[in-house]
Amino acid sequence: MDLNDLKTYLHNKPGTTEEFPFGPEVAVFKVLGKMYALVPWAEEPLRVNLKCDPDLAEVLRATYPAVTPGYHMSKKHWNTVVIDGTIPRHEILQMVDNSYDLIVEKMKKADRQRLAEMIKPDGF
Repeated sequence: MDLNDLKTYLHNKPGTTEEFPFGPEVAVFKVLGKMYALVPWAEEPLRVNLKCDPDLAEVLRATYPAVTPGYHMSKKHWNTVVIDGTIPRHEILQMVDNSYDLIVEKMKKADRQRLAEMIKPDGF
């Protein structure tokens, strides 16, 4: 997985925007204004900070050495995932999905409905 692949996946999540509130070196991905991924895009190897359930965070850290407590984030609720080829692509995408879903499930019902409408095909 490379930067373009990761960014494409993040951008395809309904309601996602890419912003740079911490400066041009860190892309912040938000769903309806709530942060779910941070990508310091110029870092080598590529890495992404993702929100995570605390219990799952511990399991992922124990399973993959490339998953560590979130850099400059709440160590309990965020992981830094180094994309160095040691974690299968589908696992990284699942971590992204989990992060997004954690944010969405805490949103107001009206905001969740807005997101649901974004993924319905037009006219059906």
